[in-house]
Amino acid sequence: MLVDSHCHLDFESFEEDREECLERARNNGIDTLLTISTHVSRFDTVLNLAKSSTNLFCSVGIHPHHVSEEPKITSQALIELSKQPKVIGIGETGLDYYYDNSPRDHQRETFLEHVKAARETKLPLIVHTRDADQHMAEILEEEMEYGQFPCVLHCFSSGKQLADIAIRLGCFISISGIVTFKNAEDLRNIVGQLPLDRILVETDSPFLAPVPHRGKRNEPSFLTNTVDQIAQLKGISSERLADITTQNFFRLFSKATRPGRSQ
Repeated sequence: MLVDSHCHLDFESFEEDREECLERARNNGIDTLLTISTHVSRFDTVLNLAKSSTNLFCSVGIHPHHVSEEPKITSQALIELSKQPKVIGIGETGLDYYYDNSPRDHQRETFLEHVKAARETKLPLIVHTRDADQHMAEILEEEMEYGQFPCVLHCFSSGKQLADIAIRLGCFISISGIVTFKNAEDLRNIVGQLPLDRILVETDSPFLAPVPHRGKRNEPSFLTNTVDQIAQLKGISSERLADITTQNFFRLFSKATRPGRSQ
């Protein structure tokens, strides 16, 4: 059994074959999927998708890329939306200084509203961070001191210092297909040192297809390639890593029901 802890099944690239993708995922042992909100304005679409299958869950939040184009969100609005049974996380949210698609002060302001919602609901904060290691570390440390909240740094591609700080603060780190890329040796070194009880796995599909699928649209069934790479780095079997990361997922996303159990 495997869990794809971060994918975007509502995206247009899945419109023509979404059900087939889900079937391929099931055939590859991916029994639970978390499809991620990037626009609160499109939250109903994500929620309805999650409601369509017992093994699908969703989050609620605004991606930092879209902060400027979305209506201003408050923690209370996020909290209200998160009361839906299928909503198990807050985000994705965070800081992206690589593209700067939204002003940095707006990104930070919105991120802090998500933090407040995660703190109050105890739902995991799903964090996107790129080229913002220092500011992300400062915010996480400051906000955790103010009041702890569950948290995962998704699709991790940052430096070791941020990884170490996140682990010290009790966060989880989710690894995507980037770990299979030829030029990702620094990331592989970091993953090799991560504690097993803090690792999640994800596709971030339709983006970042792992080797040997580079250049294709990513999909949840490709998660096994990422698992194989991480297992090799950790010196354990892929089956053992699948079991560990699945247990980690349900420990972090405690609102999610395991396959075979009623919602």
